[in-house]
Amino acid sequence: MAEDEAPSPSPSFLEVKCNSSGKTRRFALGTEAGFAVSVINRKLGMGMEVGLPLALYIEATREGHEPITFGPNSTLVNFGDSWILHTVTDLDSSGIGHVENVVRSERSPVSKVRDRSRLVKVTNTKPAISLLYFGKIVFAFTLLFLIGAMFTLALEYLPVFISFVNSSV
Repeated sequence: MAEDEAPSPSPSFLEVKCNSSGKTRRFALGTEAGFAVSVINRKLGMGMEVGLPLALYIEATREGHEPITFGPNSTLVNFGDSWILHTVTDLDSSGIGHVENVVRSERSPVSKVRDRSRLVKVTNTKPAISLLYFGKIVFAFTLLFLIGAMFTLALEYLPVFISFVNSSV
């Protein structure tokens, strides 16, 4: 840099790379991470990006360094040019960040997938109401009625029991 050149002022925004869509979103300085995640997820739920995995939280990563995770109430911070802010999805939420050149995982990042037709939406494969769930409900009601019947019989025969105890004493 020449002596007469002034250093460029730092930008008044932060860029967060969405690992699901591969797009970079810009946020004002001082934005909370939870708000940024909700905006990114809202954009993923609209338009051509429907079906992509939602962001869980935001991480800052740098080659050779431990990632920095932003909680929902944390203010997003730019740590410098070599730090990258990116989202972490449920596909890569095992605590392993996914930024190129950061060696921590065997899995490839979602953003490297070029063919969207090969993306699979992660869903719960179990049906909401299974036969086991229904069986547990039936068992609970049966147990409830059995206990109720036992207390009813006990209360019904309580006067007989009290008179038997009084007559034997």
